[in-house]
Amino acid sequence: MKHAALVRLVRAMQRKTRGFLYVDTHAGRGRYDLETAARGDTLERKAEWPDGIGRLWSRAKLPEALADYVGLVRAYDQKLGNLEPQPRFYPGSPRLMRLLMRPQDRLALFEKQPTEASALRAEFARSSGVGVQAADGYAGLRGQLPPPEKRALVLIDPPFEGKDEFSRVVKTVEDGLGRLPSAVFAIWYPLTERARVDMFFDELMALKLPPAFALELEIVDPQHALKMKGCGLVVINPPWEIDKELAPMNSWLAEVLAQAPGGRATLRWLVREN
Repeated sequence: MKHAALVRLVRAMQRKTRGFLYVDTHAGRGRYDLETAARGDTLERKAEWPDGIGRLWSRAKLPEALADYVGLVRAYDQKLGNLEPQPRFYPGSPRLMRLLMRPQDRLALFEKQPTEASALRAEFARSSGVGVQAADGYAGLRGQLPPPEKRALVLIDPPFEGKDEFSRVVKTVEDGLGRLPSAVFAIWYPLTERARVDMFFDELMALKLPPAFALELEIVDPQHALKMKGCGLVVINPPWEIDKELAPMNSWLAEVLAQAPGGRATLRWLVREN
């Protein structure tokens, strides 16, 4: 859901010819070998992709928004040499965004974890218009805004390993909007505890946000035993009418990706457009 929505956000921003800066605060390694991931470091584990992009991979007909996303992943997978019917090489958000970038667009990628940062540097060693920093993306964002282009799309996709993660996100958004009020923010979050997410929304709205909505996808009922029941994406300063693209796309995904009864998709405006 996150990557499909990011593709739509970039396409919408590219309606204007002027370039923009894409900032990824927690970029990861850029691409992933699904076969290696399934093997794990020491023991084999159940592959995750069959219940994700695997459910879209072989479908003859996809909604236009999802066909665009899957087409990008498929072309990248084949370019890296995969000739098998199932996907193997999956582009993370930095690589996916690089596939979409025009000559006038730029990428600024941050990754604090040393091993991941090293892989990210190697992934983009020969790419122009891409800056990679082995640094804390929350702090690094301050040096990126406002960019010369005066336009920016910022993805905040942290691991949510610390109890203060939501608070750090809110502080980063507050600082970022102070530096570039028109910046588009896309903030990914897991759906584990509803109370924590609602508190996160309250903290965001206390900033006197510009227009913003939360797109959520749940693959099981909220009472299901599965710990991570889905995920969400807050979009601040959304491109014009992007909600009309994302809502039906997300509803389709909720049906296809559901792992038990009760899966659903919602789009909730935190601050409505005027």
